Amino acid sequence: MFSWVKQEQGGSNKEGEMYQTVTEGLQTLYTKKLLPLEETYLFHDFHSPALEAADFQSKPMVLLVGQYSTGKTTFIRYLLEQDFPGMRIGPEPTTDGFIAVMYGENEGVVPGNALVVDPKKPFRKLNAFGNSFLNRFICSQMPNQVLQSISIIDTPGILSGEKQRISRGYDFAEVLRWFGERVDRIILLFDAHKLDISDEFSEAIKAFKGQDDKIRVVLNKADQVDTQQLMRVYGALMWSLGKVINTPEVVRVYLGSFWAKPLQNTENRRLFEAESQDLFRDIQSLPRNAALRKLNDLIKRARLAKVHAYIISYLKKEMPSLFGREKKKDELIQRLPEIYTVLQREHHISPGDFPNVTKMQDMLQHYDFSKFPSLKVKLIEKVDKMLASKIAVLMAMIREEEAKQPPAMVSGGAFEGSQDGPFGQGYGEGISAGADAEDWIVSRDKHRYDEIFYTLMPVNGKITGVNAKKEMMNSRLPNTVLGKIWKLADCDQDGMLDDEEFALAQHLIKIKLEGYELPTELPNHLVPPSHRKNPTILHNEHFS
Repeated sequence: MFSWVKQEQGGSNKEGEMYQTVTEGLQTLYTKKLLPLEETYLFHDFHSPALEAADFQSKPMVLLVGQYSTGKTTFIRYLLEQDFPGMRIGPEPTTDGFIAVMYGENEGVVPGNALVVDPKKPFRKLNAFGNSFLNRFICSQMPNQVLQSISIIDTPGILSGEKQRISRGYDFAEVLRWFGERVDRIILLFDAHKLDISDEFSEAIKAFKGQDDKIRVVLNKADQVDTQQLMRVYGALMWSLGKVINTPEVVRVYLGSFWAKPLQNTENRRLFEAESQDLFRDIQSLPRNAALRKLNDLIKRARLAKVHAYIISYLKKEMPSLFGREKKKDELIQRLPEIYTVLQREHHISPGDFPNVTKMQDMLQHYDFSKFPSLKVKLIEKVDKMLASKIAVLMAMIREEEAKQPPAMVSGGAFEGSQDGPFGQGYGEGISAGADAEDWIVSRDKHRYDEIFYTLMPVNGKITGVNAKKEMMNSRLPNTVLGKIWKLADCDQDGMLDDEEFALAQHLIKIKLEGYELPTELPNHLVPPSHRKNPTILHNEHFS
């Protein structure tokens, strides 16, 4: 059991708090410390609805966003390796609503209006977006192994050109922002032939402001262009994204063809395989990082709630008691950027913690400032104490929980079958080449290595470290790498190399020059035949 006790000055225990799990700790901290501040200063009206138990207890969620026909629904089908209820795929805009693909013992579809009254699902607060949205929101449930670890949210294809002027009947960007705050990963899908970022897509990406750490970009259908075109497409995509995502960091882009069809262009097959494995590893790690992500989101929310409380209480303080309220309200709204600067200096707040000033000005038009609450220091202090001490304890709890019972990685579907066997990434390549061969793979080039070996003046069939070093330095590899190769090749750790050990050293140099990594221990299939009765021992510092 994990526990901590709030110690007041003098060591007396006024308030005992005991949590069985990190999830329970997060939920209790939010309810007791942060929620009172949010409710007092109308945070839920201005920014984000209150969090519920299901928000803390839900599985990690992945949100897919992209223009129509970029392969979002096909991507989900590819991960699950089976159709899901409500799925439609085609070149036209087929997915016209939001589909939450989740685990369920029985296959079926739950409509949006029923979904938002289910306390076990984290969607109750979507009720605020009204019937126009709920009629286009369903939950697709099915017994699938992948969905035991994560849930996936499919979104309507974003329209381009004139089509985007057609109203959806609900605030699409706000719905995306709601999901963006709660999901663990946001995947933006692009088609290699459709790189234009329409106005609606631009607004959608901007809705994820503040969630940059969750965003990943997938350039799908990359097999439909050749290598030269792919380089141009990649450059154009990065340029387009740079105009929309205003961060100094480069967004991680995964290239590939994410469906179970033959590649149209196979020249980049190895690249696509490596990229898909990187993306799979990123998705598979979500359950392990879920508690940390929820903790991070709670901290972000607490910082915004504090800033919001300062803004609201400042506006209240500036209002006259009787006459000229409307005029003063208009003046304060106009002066909001200046007020932000005042609050930054007064409370030592980072500019990045403040909400969007234009949006805030628009929302403030509908409120009577004189009815705003004054600053309640105790509520702020509660949140400050939570951020200063309680969060650190939860961080330690996360590490303890992981050590006792590490969360299972995402498995099943496309996550199975590609790691092991001859179709695993890197199988039969680099250091693993020759693992299933009967002969010693180094012997295939040994005649060439022997020619070099006998020019290095061997004594009693061995060359010294000095002579070996001169030849190995011709590879231009750093001394740290050559030192590692020496340790792997000098099997009997006598500080010299015989013809087989020298051939092995040359083979390892070749592997490294081809871009593969070296092992920490020499695999059995690479141990020279004459040394196989002896243990493989790592040795020597000729290149230290």
